[in-house]
Amino acid sequence: MFQPLLEAGLRQTMHRLVRPMLSNAVPLSLQRRLVRQAYRSSVPPRDVRFRKDDLGNVPVLRATPAQPAIGTILYLHGGGYIIGSAATHKGIAGHLAKLSGCEVIVPDYRLAPEHPYPAAPDDAESVYRALLSQGIPASSVALAGDSAGGGLSLVLAMRLRDQNKPLPSSITCFSPWTDLTQQQLYQPECEPVLHASWTKNAARLYGGQTPLTNPMISPVFGDLTGLPPLLIQVGSQEILLNDATRLAAVAKRDGVDTTLEIYNSLWHVFQVHSSQLDRATEAMAVAADHIRRHLAG
Repeated sequence: MFQPLLEAGLRQTMHRLVRPMLSNAVPLSLQRRLVRQAYRSSVPPRDVRFRKDDLGNVPVLRATPAQPAIGTILYLHGGGYIIGSAATHKGIAGHLAKLSGCEVIVPDYRLAPEHPYPAAPDDAESVYRALLSQGIPASSVALAGDSAGGGLSLVLAMRLRDQNKPLPSSITCFSPWTDLTQQQLYQPECEPVLHASWTKNAARLYGGQTPLTNPMISPVFGDLTGLPPLLIQVGSQEILLNDATRLAAVAKRDGVDTTLEIYNSLWHVFQVHSSQLDRATEAMAVAADHIRRHLAG
């Protein structure tokens, strides 16, 4: 009985507190400050240690589990490429580290509009290359990300493939943003988090002079052949539902080992509520299992 009430309460919290922040009427600098405060409710596990570092000249946050790490997850945070940071995603990184047994590394990649495309994928690639230069095999590295970070993880994998670089062992996407043209946005009866007008503006700021149909901005338009096993999780109450289902269709078309999970009546990146909401914790456990299964033995 408690969980349905908690779910309803969290949905109302997202709708009344978070969604109003993500508005073009709110100055971007204020959006960034407010989102930092909102993410304080996503509390990491106590037994995960955090420290700041620098990899490939990109600041990162390392989340290390209590036991010796069995692998490394390069986690790319969401925020429409214009807000968010490693600090805002401390909670989700911590829970993923604990459940997977991996060290989770969250880059503070540069944000638009100060740094439009290709700054974000450039930074993500720099961190990945730095990990490999430290002697970590690609087979022990997994990519993961939420929202814009989910799309960015796919872009990074395509970049590496096109350069004939070693690919990570798997990709995990939470509510990935894969079509910045917004041609086929889903229209749920209830959308507790996102405004289509906000994501449209974020896409414009990030894309700059580059067409939004470019697969390195909108990976749903790309060729995903050769990418590692892919897990996609999405809520039914979000405008990015079609981004996820279309991504799954394209990935399967291109021969990628793909799993799509749609969580009914949940919202954008609901995994931030891990340890509070049972279904969020269960989804995170599924993601952790996906990552572990594909790491090099």
